[in-house]
Amino acid sequence: MVKIFDDLPKWAKIVLALPCLDILWVVYRLFRSIEKKNVVGIVLAVLILFIGIFFLWLVDIITLVTQDKVWWID
Repeated sequence: MVKIFDDLPKWAKIVLALPCLDILWVVYRLFRSIEKKNVVGIVLAVLILFIGIFFLWLVDIITLVTQDKVWWID
């Protein structure tokens, strides 16, 4: 799943960062941390799934426009 999201065109990544669809980027972060065996990232992604989804879409759009990737700790 991580490779699929990484290979998306920039416009598709931005569309997926819109408020209702941004949960997909949270799941992407979770799978990315699982793939890298990053326990802190896994815990943080689960927490964001429940409490951080309300503001994270804006951060995702900004980082996608400027860096063509979502911000994450690993």
